[in-house]
Amino acid sequence: MRAFLFYLPVYLLVIAPLATLAFTVGSPPPSAPPPGSSLCGQQPLNGAEVSKTCSPVARRRLSATQLSGAAQEPSSASAWRGAKTISALTESTASPVFDVEKIKEILPHRFPFLLVDKVLEFEPGKRAVGVKQVTANEDQFNGHFPSRAILPGVLQVEALAQLAGIVALQPPISDGKGTFFFAGVDGVKWKKPVVPGDTLVMEVELTTWKEKFGIAKATGKAYVDGKIAVEVAEMTFALAR
Repeated sequence: MRAFLFYLPVYLLVIAPLATLAFTVGSPPPSAPPPGSSLCGQQPLNGAEVSKTCSPVARRRLSATQLSGAAQEPSSASAWRGAKTISALTESTASPVFDVEKIKEILPHRFPFLLVDKVLEFEPGKRAVGVKQVTANEDQFNGHFPSRAILPGVLQVEALAQLAGIVALQPPISDGKGTFFFAGVDGVKWKKPVVPGDTLVMEVELTTWKEKFGIAKATGKAYVDGKIAVEVAEMTFALAR
């Protein structure tokens, strides 16, 4: 009995802790949760959600591989960024005021020099908004330039002039008889290159109409992706019948 009482404190203080330590060291580590499973007892989470909702212990259980894999999955918000803008553009251009066939009834220009594809807005005798789609198969890109295709600046101004002609060749300015010739241009500024694949959105406004002399003047701007590509302070046209 005395021997038992003597060895009992030794067992409690030395042998029992060593046995517990040996069991802990020899036990297999807890298995990592399978990919895609919840780390916090909730729904499957990505890396950002784990950082916000999981405890420090749960976060430490997430391996580096799982974190990197979750971070690479794009969220639906980032994948569709700008979708509203694209949708609005499609809706606004779905039904043009004038399509290319109507434009050919107004302007004398034909391929390859008809530079207005459609008219989106039109105020008789005042203003118009039109579009030119810039495509890689246009003839001018064979020489301007072979190594870097850029729509020539003079053609950008010509496109604005043709859009102004659509305003000038219709009532109340004109009855459609005769031709407006490009007679002058002033205050031209090119802001950025226009390249194949761009959509040139043009706006012109008629500022002067002298019926007695057959002289019309207009101002215009053209945009690519909402930024000004070219602006013209004044274009002058002379009506020849």
